[in-house]
Amino acid sequence: MSVTLHERPRRAARNGGVPARRAVIRWAWRLLRREWRQQLLILALITAAVAATFVGSAVATSTPPPAGAGFGTATDMATFPTLSPHAAAEIAALRRRFGPVDVIENQTLSVPGSVATYSLRAQDTRGAFGRPMLSLVRGHYPRGAGQAALTPGVAAELHLRLGATWRASGSARRVVGIVADPQNLLDEFALVAPGQVRAPTLVTALFDAGLAAPSALGPNVASRASATADVLNPATISLAAATLGMLLIALVSVGGFTVLAQRRLRSIGMLGAQGATSSSLGLVVRANGAATGVVGAAAGFALGLVAWLAYRPRLEQSAHHVIGAFQLPWLVILVSMALAVLTAYLAAVRPARAISRVPIVAALAGRPPAPRPARRWAAPAGVGLLVLAFFLIGLASAQATSAAAESGDQRTLVLALVVGLVVLCAGVVLVAPAGLALLARAAGRAPVVVRLALRDLARYRARSGAALGAISLSVLIAVIICVTAAARYGDAIDYVGPNLAANQLIIYPRAAATTPGASCLRAPGGCPVPAGAQLAAMAARARGIASTLGSGRTVRLEETDSVLQRDAAGRNWDGPVYVATPQLLRAYGIAAAQVSPAADILTMRPGLAAETRMQFLYGATKFGPPGGGCPPSYCRANPRIQQVSALPSGTSAPNTVITEHAVRQFRLTVTTAGWLITAPGSLTAGQVSAAQHAAAAAGLTVEARDSIPTSAEILDAATVFGILLALGILAMSVGLLRAETVSDLRMLTATGAARTARRAISAATAGALALIGAVIGVAAGYIAAIGFFRASQLDTLSALASVPVANLLLILVGLPLLAVTGGWVLAAREPAAIARRPLE
Repeated sequence: MSVTLHERPRRAARNGGVPARRAVIRWAWRLLRREWRQQLLILALITAAVAATFVGSAVATSTPPPAGAGFGTATDMATFPTLSPHAAAEIAALRRRFGPVDVIENQTLSVPGSVATYSLRAQDTRGAFGRPMLSLVRGHYPRGAGQAALTPGVAAELHLRLGATWRASGSARRVVGIVADPQNLLDEFALVAPGQVRAPTLVTALFDAGLAAPSALGPNVASRASATADVLNPATISLAAATLGMLLIALVSVGGFTVLAQRRLRSIGMLGAQGATSSSLGLVVRANGAATGVVGAAAGFALGLVAWLAYRPRLEQSAHHVIGAFQLPWLVILVSMALAVLTAYLAAVRPARAISRVPIVAALAGRPPAPRPARRWAAPAGVGLLVLAFFLIGLASAQATSAAAESGDQRTLVLALVVGLVVLCAGVVLVAPAGLALLARAAGRAPVVVRLALRDLARYRARSGAALGAISLSVLIAVIICVTAAARYGDAIDYVGPNLAANQLIIYPRAAATTPGASCLRAPGGCPVPAGAQLAAMAARARGIASTLGSGRTVRLEETDSVLQRDAAGRNWDGPVYVATPQLLRAYGIAAAQVSPAADILTMRPGLAAETRMQFLYGATKFGPPGGGCPPSYCRANPRIQQVSALPSGTSAPNTVITEHAVRQFRLTVTTAGWLITAPGSLTAGQVSAAQHAAAAAGLTVEARDSIPTSAEILDAATVFGILLALGILAMSVGLLRAETVSDLRMLTATGAARTARRAISAATAGALALIGAVIGVAAGYIAAIGFFRASQLDTLSALASVPVANLLLILVGLPLLAVTGGWVLAAREPAAIARRPLE
């Protein structure tokens, strides 16, 4: 008797199991390859974001000097102001305790005719720790007392080459080599053999202290670990920027995947009719999002790598240190790629959930799901998050000005600032759609097509809320930059900006004043002041330099033995204070009648005349009255300050001057500080170099314009960036909304609506999104600014008094006008979907 055993059949998974999911994913991939043009904008955004993060993070992390710059291979470094017997004893103690010590001696020297300086450096080229700080470009290292090697910058400044004789510091040496510091090519020096620096102004001792704490070795000891332990490093900032960029892409991509899902509605309906579960239907859109993210991340990586390899040689020249081809922040790059995939996937989750809930019959008929109304709790929750962000950013500001931040503990500062900005962005995204409802109510008497567009946006805020949030965030970024720059540049006490105009030079009569705008009278020890025939010869040489520049306008700058400052509770004055001589006033078109007879100070700095804590110190106690306070014998509290906008705005130019009335009243001593030359046009590098060499022959120094940007340049760049980013997001968002509402447009066309009606609807939609986004972005930017400045050392009202009105008006008015114009022009062509229903 035989018994046949039958194996029980396995029960198939209800959702089709792994084979079904694999088949759906393959189908989604084939759809992406076939319909890549419809997803080109999302792919371009992800590709650009990953490539920008790749190049931006590489530049940000590679531009600063390497972590070991200044340390060589050592872990610890001790610095001394001079090689005194006490310093020599400390260096000997370090040798006995820790072994080899590499000593480097530096003496600061001035470039003749320039405010630039370089170092005369004595260093052992075979030292235990300093060898990575030296590289030989040409020639050989100095081997004796009569030899020296120069960096390329010093050789160019001094017009020396190999074999030439270099005379400095009372000695003549033959140039035997060209050297550089690979860890910091900004370091300009002349290398000599050890023991050849007679009066070092800085002595560095490199050593390895092992596990010993630097604080236990003395206040002049630093370690490489403590020097590089910065929480706000370029990698962290790059990751934060990448995260914010991916957030904007996610908000925009939601609408893109929604439209793509609706285009495939019939295909998805056919898939459901064959028995696919709702999970498999949603997987179609989710897999498409993940595939889009993978393709965009890979393309962005390839594009970023090519751009980096092409830009790296130029970056080495601007960063002034050697950068490896693959010396890249791989963690930031890989995280940004993972964020790109995650962003695309999460952006597809919501459309996938909505499309999987469409009934099969409705899907086969091509009827998209009705947009869900906005949640009522979104606006109150957004307002609460904005309030929370206000206090969190204020906490970060308080930490930044506390003793904890000064001691290097920035963890609380970074945590509060990052969390505050994240909460601020979340609040903006939640609050933004509520503005559409307010705008729709306010447009009760607008034309019919405008009311139709606004009410449609207000009724289905969940459909357009993501795009509106992205527009608001782009405006928010621009406004934060504008407000912060305006507050920083508008500080009347700590004044910042370019030192001079592009057509100006200042010639100083003291070669010892190597710092731009430095004054011997402000130095505690003073310095020799030229007078008589020597000063007359220098003035003649300054006029001769002015004539070679095509300018007959030379203004003598005079200074006094006085100091203008804020009291002990605030920050000191920043910048020189010259005398308002008749020649200076005439040079800037200021008539004597425009100056108040009682004025002590004239200034162009906005807000300085309203300061209530200023002190004017003069006489023998100009460096601070003993015991504090402001005795009337040598200090005037709150001097009379008159604002005169005709004065120049450069930080080294006479932007603030003392009147002759104050000079006579306080019996101030007046000396010549220099000569201000104004050329007819912008000065070239060749003209500046020629002026420096001509000035060096007479023992003068020249200061030219630096590279600090102006406030207007920063504000304009931020404004243009915000507007262009918002317009790009707006163009894609309006296009997606227009494609999503194609059935409504078809109905309007069937009822006889003309082309102008479709144009008006698109223009009103674009204008409404731009207006609400601009208003909310500006409001959120000022919430962040007020929250930050309220807890800082600056007074909130004075810090925010410099309002960038033109830039804010350009955002609030120009952005909506550009959006309306673009919506009207781009809506001229009739979409093909209006004339015929697409078949799949």
